[in-house]
Amino acid sequence: MNKPSIYGLTLDQLTAWLGERGHKKFRATQVWEWLYRKRVTAFSDMTDVHPECLQLLAEHYTILTLEEHTKQESLDGTVKFLFKLVDGNLIETVLMRHKFGLSVCVTTQVGCNIGCSFCASGLLKKSRDLSAAEIVEQVMQVQLHLDQKGKSERVSHLVVMGIGEPFDNYENMSDFIRVIKDHKGLAIGPRHITVSTSGLANKIVEFADSDLGVNLAISLHAPNDEIRTRIMKINKAIPIEKLMAAIDYYLEKTNRRITLEYILLKDVNDQPEHALELSELVGKRRNLANVNLIPYNPVDEHSQYQRSTKESITSFYDTLKKQGISCSVRLEHGTDIDAACGQLRSKQIKKAQ
Repeated sequence: MNKPSIYGLTLDQLTAWLGERGHKKFRATQVWEWLYRKRVTAFSDMTDVHPECLQLLAEHYTILTLEEHTKQESLDGTVKFLFKLVDGNLIETVLMRHKFGLSVCVTTQVGCNIGCSFCASGLLKKSRDLSAAEIVEQVMQVQLHLDQKGKSERVSHLVVMGIGEPFDNYENMSDFIRVIKDHKGLAIGPRHITVSTSGLANKIVEFADSDLGVNLAISLHAPNDEIRTRIMKINKAIPIEKLMAAIDYYLEKTNRRITLEYILLKDVNDQPEHALELSELVGKRRNLANVNLIPYNPVDEHSQYQRSTKESITSFYDTLKKQGISCSVRLEHGTDIDAACGQLRSKQIKKAQ
């Protein structure tokens, strides 16, 4: 039976686990710093940790479990990794270079059941959730990739926007965030971490009440129920009114800005009247909301959708701005490789069939 990765334990969980087995609190801190500060990949490399402690850890845990299956590097510095899990499943992780630092986009599930009709991630249905360890290790594998380059670069930002619905794997996602932002480890600041959800209203409320303190993005993609239900089947169960009520709770509870993600689909949701309708929907929330306009990356299997023209994107942006809505157009990364989320994984699985 495969041993779980130690990356799945928060520092509190590691401290408690070792404490139950007779080891003092400082041992957990030692191990933690070896894992995340010195980034060793074998327990035997933790030279100042007591041998009995190391033996205990090695008997119950491993460190690395992901195998690099494929790696694509873009001319703009974007790197897309396809990792193989111990059960043979494939997941995607992406490193992106920004002016503000290096960002990693992680996956939380094998496949996705949300079923957005424009998305490559949903081409393959969810087969299971990723463990907290498997999510953490995606970041660690990217950081190890950077370490090997010898340029002293570090991952500074995280987006939980890869394959899957993060809030459908809430507990593991939460433990992942606690590991990654721990100040004794990678110490990625909570304001540099963003979690995206397609709109699970009850989990948005739970997220607002949590101590995670990281940013929230909502995959909205439509200004009304008719369009949203057509392109996102989740809207049948959680219509916009219910979603916006959860968003209002989050804004009132946290007083933190929220991002509304909006993929522009040609002649579907990108017309001036849609921009006006979206402005009205944002309405009173405008002081704590930013609309992130996303040019669509075409997917062969979703040929009914095309990218909006540059003129339509500019017009949509200008209309929102004139209505006093804070908005931006997402900078594109990796356009010369399989840019759409889930696209590389889908292609590799097809090749194997």
